[in-house]
Amino acid sequence: MELIACRDCDLLQSLPPLQRGGKARCARCGETLAARRRDPLNLPLALTIAAAIAFIVANTNPLMGLSAAGRESSTTILGGALEMWRQGSQTTAVAVAFCAVLAPGLHILFLMTVLLVARRPPAPRWVGEMLRVAHWAAPWSMTEVMMLGILVALVKIAQLATVLPGIGMYAAGLFMVLISAVTVTFDSREIWKRVRWVDEGSQVQPVTANAAPGSVQ
Repeated sequence: MELIACRDCDLLQSLPPLQRGGKARCARCGETLAARRRDPLNLPLALTIAAAIAFIVANTNPLMGLSAAGRESSTTILGGALEMWRQGSQTTAVAVAFCAVLAPGLHILFLMTVLLVARRPPAPRWVGEMLRVAHWAAPWSMTEVMMLGILVALVKIAQLATVLPGIGMYAAGLFMVLISAVTVTFDSREIWKRVRWVDEGSQVQPVTANAAPGSVQ
């Protein structure tokens, strides 16, 4: 059995093998220790592929269009960041490009790679390293913050010009829904179990019981 500590009360306890769809709760406080998804690979993989498609559409199509005094203009997410750079707001432009494009793209790319490779265990060791990077990139993926800022801007701009939502905005909204679904259905414990951390050619040297203290054998 696997030993696990409760995140709430810190009680160390043995985690029994879980059936698909099963959950293990803490014996002291009742907090959920672990849960095993019914479909830990196929469902999140399908959602991740759909999120990747929505992400590509959101970044290659106009986010919105403006019409005022007979003039029309439209831009994409990267186009907006580039315009900020040209206007002298380099720090804001870099933050928008990183949090709205680079971090979500890396998160989706790494998750898709991990799920594809982990379908045939044992998965190579680099899958675990890639999963760590995906977890690191997840908090920096702030597409929902960007969408909230866009909605606030739309309310103010609508008083001065005609705002036309583009395909990119609908795709970005769909991407937010899909990435949330991926987070709910993704089971990182299942991936960790499939990773082969020790190479087949490596050998672990046993420690002899009668070795003198401080000696190396």
